[in-house]
Amino acid sequence: MKIKIAQFGLGPIGIETLKLIATKPWAEIVGGVDIDPKKVGLSLAELTGIAALESSRVYSSFEELLQKNRPDVVLHTSVSRMNQVFPQLEPIVRAGVSVVSSCEELLFPQLKEPALAKQLDELCRKHGARVLGTGVNPGYVMDTLAVCLTGVCRNVEKIEIERVVNASLRRLPLQKKIGSGLDPDEFRKLFRENKMGHVGLVESLALVAHCLNWKIGDIKETCEPIIAPNDIQTEFLEVKKGLTCGIHHRAEAAVNGETKLTLDLKMYLDAKDPRDAVKVYGDPPINAVLHGGVHGDRATVAALVNAVPTVLKANPGLLLMTDIAVPRVS
Repeated sequence: MKIKIAQFGLGPIGIETLKLIATKPWAEIVGGVDIDPKKVGLSLAELTGIAALESSRVYSSFEELLQKNRPDVVLHTSVSRMNQVFPQLEPIVRAGVSVVSSCEELLFPQLKEPALAKQLDELCRKHGARVLGTGVNPGYVMDTLAVCLTGVCRNVEKIEIERVVNASLRRLPLQKKIGSGLDPDEFRKLFRENKMGHVGLVESLALVAHCLNWKIGDIKETCEPIIAPNDIQTEFLEVKKGLTCGIHHRAEAAVNGETKLTLDLKMYLDAKDPRDAVKVYGDPPINAVLHGGVHGDRATVAALVNAVPTVLKANPGLLLMTDIAVPRVS
């Protein structure tokens, strides 16, 4: 029996997710959901260019989709915050349908929204559904990968995680999200208002701490603009010298007054030496570097799709990446 899949959110990541799912022999695409009235009623073939999806339509809500087809899993690529995603997921979970989402705060919603996390977990258990937040970051390179590396350590003293991303190679929404072209002071203001920057860094830190059973204190978080040293031209936009061309986002946490976890993210246009690195101080020590880094957009799509069969094998509930089997290609 094929797994019936619906796609919730038909922006760039949602469209690419559909394209990848369409290549999987174990999956059947039954429809999509988007609030854009220009997309509602279209076939998924019109949005993806895949002729085999001509019979699958775009609906304005999950409830409307459910009247036509009942999916086994919804792939969700819509919003970033837990308080935004909860009302979108509630009707899906009440229908007993599982969800794999790219919502960043859903990686570890217990950090900022413990009451909503508890409510969502209870709904999942009651209705036999599963909900997982995943992606490449958060979801893998700055959290799950680090946890996995500790599996061969006799003990761990501290962990340092670094990610450097050349944002010039990424999609337009991400280049905008890191403040490209903004005055540095305007970027700082928008970051304070939660309107700019990367979402999910503190959730990644909290997941690692949770898995290592480290009782951390307050998380120290900073995010500063990276300033363009010269004019920069990408496929999508131009940034003048002296304006923001990216972010330096950092989070730290201590255990008993000693810093145990450090996550350092630099994401900017024309970044040099992109990489993903995890340094585990322990016995034995581990220093892992993925030269070139993991391509965020392509990898996020893969993370969502690859998680589907594994999630359906898990017990109902609100799941963490460390609650399911080791991630692998499906």
